[in-house]
Amino acid sequence: MVPTTTTTSETLQNSSISVADKKTSQQNGDNNNQKLRVSAQREAAIPMGDYNGAEYIGINEVPSPRANNSNKVSLLPLIFLIFYEVSGGPFGVEDTVQAAGPLFALLGFLIFPLIWSVPEALITAEMGTMFPENGGYVVWVSSALGPYWGFQQGWMKWLSGVIDNALYPVMFLDYLKSAIPALGGGLPRIVAVLALTVVLTYMNYRGLTIVGWAAVSLGILSMLPFVVMGLISIPKIRPERWLVADVHSIDWNLYLNTLFWNLNYWDSISTLAGEVRNPKKTLPKALFYAVLLVVLSYLFPLLIGTGAVPLERELWTDGYFSDIAKILGGVWLRFWLQGAAAVSNMGMFVAEMSSDSFQLLGMAERGMLPEFFAKRSRHGTPILGIIFSASGVLLLSWLSFQEIVAAENFLYCFGMILEFIAFVWLRIKYPNAPRPFKIPGGIIGAILLCVPPAILIGVVLAFSTIKIMIVSLAAVAIGLVLQPCIKLIERKRWLKFSTSSDLPDITAHGPLIR
Repeated sequence: MVPTTTTTSETLQNSSISVADKKTSQQNGDNNNQKLRVSAQREAAIPMGDYNGAEYIGINEVPSPRANNSNKVSLLPLIFLIFYEVSGGPFGVEDTVQAAGPLFALLGFLIFPLIWSVPEALITAEMGTMFPENGGYVVWVSSALGPYWGFQQGWMKWLSGVIDNALYPVMFLDYLKSAIPALGGGLPRIVAVLALTVVLTYMNYRGLTIVGWAAVSLGILSMLPFVVMGLISIPKIRPERWLVADVHSIDWNLYLNTLFWNLNYWDSISTLAGEVRNPKKTLPKALFYAVLLVVLSYLFPLLIGTGAVPLERELWTDGYFSDIAKILGGVWLRFWLQGAAAVSNMGMFVAEMSSDSFQLLGMAERGMLPEFFAKRSRHGTPILGIIFSASGVLLLSWLSFQEIVAAENFLYCFGMILEFIAFVWLRIKYPNAPRPFKIPGGIIGAILLCVPPAILIGVVLAFSTIKIMIVSLAAVAIGLVLQPCIKLIERKRWLKFSTSSDLPDITAHGPLIR
């Protein structure tokens, strides 16, 4: 990373800060506090969506670094990176029809975004512009609750992201196995998963700019066959088929988990905020357009599939859209859609791996992980973060679609609870801190915004199976123990830890909860 602005920062851990840094930080402490008061008065609440051109200022008003803008991600690639972080198209939504029928599937993708996606996207826009650096939600939680809980947030979110990424080779092969039966299992499937992971990991290694524009191309290619399928299906559409529902036969666990998985991860883009060109202005816009794109990419294919083809709920499972394409347009359309599914899964894989690997880099720059995690390749990408994320994908790709979705949702819910707490506490403690994008409503509005998604989290957790609960809680317990172990390694100086001097200090005033 090539910084263009140099600031003074205290490390998140006192044991790793140099004497010179301590001395400089003490000299600037009073100035920083005075700047916080002056800036807070100058930058009162900015209306939602407005941008006043302010530089990134942390909690104690230290400007952020600026990397070379030629390597930054612009608006259009960012929209499609978010699209692939969250969705990637309708591949994987078929289980909602099997679980609840056409009516509840359609209603789910209309109502669920209002309860979950929009609040999460708004919180991401506010917090991501407040802290536009690669630590993302780890920095949010650390600034509010302290580095211990920031690490727990990083652990749970990274693990859920890696579990999520393990889905995409599975989905890729599920769509192709009807055309190539050998990919259904055994050695050919193992080899295919390995080869796909290696190729897509290399794309991440080559740089985020390449990944961003690749996401734009892949997004367009993956949605084209659904446009054609929609045109072909017009004479066959029967609107009454959309109204089929049977409340007594709904599989709530499958229904909620599938909806939740297809409409979450809006906050993942925050771990790339340090790589975005003018994130204060670009990030909120990209999130707005991405919400519209994601919802339309689900509803349009579902309207086609459920309206043009007689309902057989048991057939609606992962990969069924390719069968619908064959029914409506023939084998050629089926092959085209299978290719689109493959392309979509490639896009989701590279977007998720980018987020996961840059998160580890951001944590290392904050001193939460050993320094070698902050090492970048000549393309500016986090080498160790990519290797660790790819290894996790390979270890988990043997699980089934439903098991992966349930496990990652459980971990993701815990991480979101910490995010909601951090969001509200930062509003309470620093109500006038500069926020280039600010959700209106004050503290009460912030609390009310978190209530519907928090209730939904409780419902999703309540419907989890005992097996998923045990496995997920065990993963959470590992994180609770792992952070003290890493701190011990740091104190013993077995590995080198450091905090980047380019980043603003988020602990000068201490965490909000001690």
